[in-house]
Amino acid sequence: MEITPVLFWRLRLPSRVGFALSSHTAYLPTESRRLPDFLTLMKPRVMLLAVFTALVGLMIAPGDRDPLLGSIALLAIAAGAGAAGVLNMWYDADIDAVMARTAMRPIPRGRVLRVEALVFGLVLTGSAVAVLALAVNPKAAALLAFAIFFYVVVYTVWLKRHTPQNIVIGGAAGALPPVIGWAAATGEIGFEPIILFLIIFLWTPPHFWALSLNRSDEYARAGVPMLPVVAGRAATTRQILIYSALLVPSSVLPWALGFAGTIYGVTALICGAILIVLARQLIRSSEADRGAAHRLFAFSILYLFVLFAALLASHGSNGSNLWSSPFSVGGTSTAAGTAQAESRAGPLRTAQF
Repeated sequence: MEITPVLFWRLRLPSRVGFALSSHTAYLPTESRRLPDFLTLMKPRVMLLAVFTALVGLMIAPGDRDPLLGSIALLAIAAGAGAAGVLNMWYDADIDAVMARTAMRPIPRGRVLRVEALVFGLVLTGSAVAVLALAVNPKAAALLAFAIFFYVVVYTVWLKRHTPQNIVIGGAAGALPPVIGWAAATGEIGFEPIILFLIIFLWTPPHFWALSLNRSDEYARAGVPMLPVVAGRAATTRQILIYSALLVPSSVLPWALGFAGTIYGVTALICGAILIVLARQLIRSSEADRGAAHRLFAFSILYLFVLFAALLASHGSNGSNLWSSPFSVGGTSTAAGTAQAESRAGPLRTAQF
């Protein structure tokens, strides 16, 4: 009997996966038709959030910038974030197949082979890190490589299947983009992006636990020890409130420490108050009430975007160093910012970056 590529892939998957490929997936679609599937593997929504926070880290960094090099840096960071998503889906194909939220992803559906996803993810990783190292600077490239490694190996392979603290520890990978963006601009790691790292790190558990509360039965079926599965709803909602309470004062730090203005400070306080209210509503809600968790999850996405957008707007309104235009080289900077930039001169200063 001739073993087709799809049949070979089915034979090598673990038996617990239970992939039931229907007759219409007996042959893989043409390459052009599979392009959306490869894009889906990159988790574009997660990738866009990572790129946006990296953009903020890059633009609030001191010194003038070359938009071309900045664009290259952001494209490399986007490719790196996408590569992490691809490798995550490659490894988690068995879990994805038994969860309703993820069962329609390209690998469980048989539209992309696991070996194809693995090769695609590794090539994307190598390309992103190499481009960032050669075109921007090695420190930013090293941070990107570490973020991908942490997300794929530490979180996906190790933490996710072995501890309910998987999201807490694994959240460090998703919190690194603003640090990478800052390092791309300056060649160094500053105090400011560490604060942004802290904000995203504390934001991740409430965001993801709110999602997992309504999916706890799926995680249990897949054997993933998410906090709602291991500790129950009451303990999870308390942890969400605790992390939300820690997030609010941390989110105000950019304003309190003077590298963000009043626009950001007011926005952080208002958004933080709404987050706390939603977290308290979640604690009071019944187990049958799925709406409270969904509202918190949906707002958490808006929360992070608005917070970082306000930081960008506030930083610019204070006369701090930003690109004068996305398409023009150079920009204005304060005297303090210029001095700080000179003290952190990196490989990208050759083109007014």
